[in-house]
Amino acid sequence: MVSYRLDLPEELNHIHNTFHVSQLQKYLVDDSMVVPLENIQVDDCINYIERPVAILDPKTKALRNDVVGLVKVHWQHRKDSKWTWEPEDEMREHYPKLFAATNFEDEV
Repeated sequence: MVSYRLDLPEELNHIHNTFHVSQLQKYLVDDSMVVPLENIQVDDCINYIERPVAILDPKTKALRNDVVGLVKVHWQHRKDSKWTWEPEDEMREHYPKLFAATNFEDEV
């Protein structure tokens, strides 16, 4: 078996540090992808916690028998796309504070 053991900083000592070679890939340095360790939050199962920063834009999507409200969400430390379209009712349920600063009530 071929594996690598990473030398992780003290703050990440609760994370498993051994990886099989098939899980690793070549990395080209990109300073925009660096995330400061002090901003990273993990839960009890060592899952990365990604938090929404702001609601950018609302829209509605017509389905076959229903109309669904969607909101464009800006995420903190997102690697690929900084924003995604999410169901408005779920975002209101889990992150009501994000809607306090916006005035989308009349638009949707």
